[in-house]
Amino acid sequence: MAKKNSNKYLKERVKDIEVNKKSISNLMDEMADTGFQGRKIGEAVRIWERMVRDKNVTIFMGLAGSMSTTGQWRLIKWLMENHFIDVLVSTGANISEDIQDSLYGYYKGHWLVDDADLLKHNIFRYYDVFTDGLKYRKMTELIRAFLNTLKDGYPYSSREFCQEFGKFQLRKNIDSLLSTAYRKNIPVYSPAIMDSEYGIAAVIARRWDKKNVVVDQMKDFDELAKIGEKSKKTGVIYIGGGVPKDTIQLITAIVSILKGEKLEFPHSYAIQITTDSPQWGGLSGCTFEEAVSWGKITKKDNDKAVCYCDATIALPIILNALNEKIQKDGAGKFKRKAPDFSWLLKR
Repeated sequence: MAKKNSNKYLKERVKDIEVNKKSISNLMDEMADTGFQGRKIGEAVRIWERMVRDKNVTIFMGLAGSMSTTGQWRLIKWLMENHFIDVLVSTGANISEDIQDSLYGYYKGHWLVDDADLLKHNIFRYYDVFTDGLKYRKMTELIRAFLNTLKDGYPYSSREFCQEFGKFQLRKNIDSLLSTAYRKNIPVYSPAIMDSEYGIAAVIARRWDKKNVVVDQMKDFDELAKIGEKSKKTGVIYIGGGVPKDTIQLITAIVSILKGEKLEFPHSYAIQITTDSPQWGGLSGCTFEEAVSWGKITKKDNDKAVCYCDATIALPIILNALNEKIQKDGAGKFKRKAPDFSWLLKR
């Protein structure tokens, strides 16, 4: 019988992975007992499963970058359909470029290409993905048409704006993140919405249609603070970082002040998939350990994980593993109950 190791640093052995027939969820379980980023992707699956099974947690997702151009937006739709996220905070790109995909599509391209020739042929490039630029402008016109249905001068939160646009798209049978969010009663915020095709469409509507659409970002934060105040616990999933991550992180700061909790209202669970490094000092690469010093993230190591990996690799693997784990309860048996947002999502 092997003698128990008394060294406090040598408690759990790294386990080797064997090549054999296994499910993706079993592979993730094995990888959680390895090292480096292999361990972190496995830990992310375990933490996310605990999050969705916790009946007292409100799950926020921060969705940065331009994931919708890469065939990823339906993964976020799946999360919404199953209530595995409760609130989405997104860049404007991700909640507009999904519409482009739904209506017109993206195409496999290459990064070694004559971009001047692409411009000549009205092709827009996202690294190795192409789309029809003229049809992209049709998507801009769709947003402009929606803007012209809104009230002049009314201060919409971006959540109200996204809710109305989701309803608008649903009526037109457009499959998208916002139309899904509208159906599933999921609040969507976009705290830098003008940094996208929404900004272009809004300026066109203002100049040419004399339509004054107002998005009140302070109203956003007040709403998010109320969600935080009403939540027993909160959990976060960050795809990338940027403004969506910082907005969600700041919820803990404002709620701790409003509740008088002396910097003690951290997110109880936290997962991030990022390729940004912490040493540059940016928020996208900021570690969860650093966020602990601000009272924004749980101190418990087992409830937080940062996976340094391209999200287009990690997210599909994590979600397919999560789906397998949930399905082990039996098809259709596990149904996560979403928070009641009837006080916020007034129809």
